[in-house]
Amino acid sequence: MLRVACVRRCTYEWEQHVVLAGDAGLSSDEIARVADGPDAPGWSPLERAMLAAVDELVRDATVADDTWAALAAGLDEQQLLDLVFTVGAYEVLAMAFRSLGVELDDDLRK
Repeated sequence: MLRVACVRRCTYEWEQHVVLAGDAGLSSDEIARVADGPDAPGWSPLERAMLAAVDELVRDATVADDTWAALAAGLDEQQLLDLVFTVGAYEVLAMAFRSLGVELDDDLRK
């Protein structure tokens, strides 16, 4: 979700999910590294592949074979499907939020 928001420059989606990511236990460093993408240091091979898959899906509407192989080494079939469909869902939301000019909630304004 965060990577889609970053790639699509969707401030509303990013700010909402920064809060949720923190609540889920991601550190502020991990959240910041999402913006740096799959080549940022510190990711596990699976995390790197997941971030690469987001970039590829948003850019090309497909996951490259080598990325898919890396994902399949760590995820089961249901998790692979969940990844693709989650990226797609948040891609649509980013389009809607940006097109409709959805503003940040008051509690997220800096």
